Amino acid sequence: DIVPTMRLSTLLLLALAPLQTNAFAPQPMTTPSVNAAVQSSTSLLMGPPSADSVLKETYGEGSRKYRRTVYTHNEWVKHRSSDRFLRNLSSIFNSGVYKSLAKEVLATTAVATFLVIFNGLTGGYTDLDGVQHDAVINALPMLTLPLTPFTLLSPSLGLLLVFRTNSSYGRWDEARKFWGLNINHTRDLNRMATAWYGHDGIPVDPEKRAEDLRQVSLMTWAFVRSMKRHLSPPDEDEDAYIMELNSRLAPSQAEAIASATHRPNRALYDLSVAIDKLPMHFMRKNEINKNLSIFEDTLGGSERLLSSPVPLFYTRHTARFLSTWLLLLPFAMYDPFKGSWNHVAEIPAIALASVFLFGIEELATQLEEPFTILPMQGFCDKIGANCDEIVSWRGQGLDEKSVVEENMEAMAPSR
Repeated sequence: DIVPTMRLSTLLLLALAPLQTNAFAPQPMTTPSVNAAVQSSTSLLMGPPSADSVLKETYGEGSRKYRRTVYTHNEWVKHRSSDRFLRNLSSIFNSGVYKSLAKEVLATTAVATFLVIFNGLTGGYTDLDGVQHDAVINALPMLTLPLTPFTLLSPSLGLLLVFRTNSSYGRWDEARKFWGLNINHTRDLNRMATAWYGHDGIPVDPEKRAEDLRQVSLMTWAFVRSMKRHLSPPDEDEDAYIMELNSRLAPSQAEAIASATHRPNRALYDLSVAIDKLPMHFMRKNEINKNLSIFEDTLGGSERLLSSPVPLFYTRHTARFLSTWLLLLPFAMYDPFKGSWNHVAEIPAIALASVFLFGIEELATQLEEPFTILPMQGFCDKIGANCDEIVSWRGQGLDEKSVVEENMEAMAPSR
């Protein structure tokens, strides 16, 4: 029963191999910031690497920038389509995750190959004509292990991998929620600043109002952009960050933020100053400043995730357990594959098991540091565009009637 199954699996994989469907998410359409004079080189590198990308960018560390996926309705339709299983199976040879495991899978496959050859020499083998031959080396025993220890250890290994992946996904989810809070509260801050500008019937100068609110919008963007740079590798984002600051802020202000030891803190301070200059009741300013405390929390939480990995002794023990288990598994799987020619079906079976089990640990490792796979530049561009739009809206004190009064009159029944 094993031989037909293995042949069928092999034929299926070979048939699907030429299909070049890529495992990376497709690149969605994005809307640039309305005030951005310079587009960051790190903006939204989503989707697969281009055909002329160097090999190191198709897997491992180089491929992380292509995993910053942002879904729209079109991507969700494709994500849940009925052909997703065939599409994902056909991209198995293009998977950046699996390419990263080449050394580990090669090691376990080499052990299985050595074992098949060695046991064939010490225990006898069958030639291509089906003729059984005696052992070539009689002085050495065959190398096998009982399957029972692996069966007993499998639940423990499964629990370790489950906790490893769950904790890593939890870190990614927490980081995404931090940026979700940033998006929500930057909108909230600028909405309140725009709606509450002016008080006590004091006439509002439209030009001063526009400039004050523009500063609030710019400093809001400067904070999230500085936070993104704070959480990104310097060699990837430093030049683009400095260029974007100089393109949107006054030279002295851009220099003050760029030269600060802790850039997000400096940008948040400038935002506090911009809010304090707004002519409105201090109680309203207090409500706006509550958003800044939330920004401090998201920044501090992100720094905690970046500086504190899952305890290293747990990660190392899981990796050692999994590696030892898979390296010794061929010795236990030799007898169960006696139905195949010279037990040779064990080799692809061990390779496949290694890909999937090492892949679970690889997924956890890739998720553990979430910021370089989150589309933070896209978040910053969205925040900048949203804030610029919000502060451009008409506020109180600029018209004889408020928007609400106009709507109420328009909706009132005719008399």
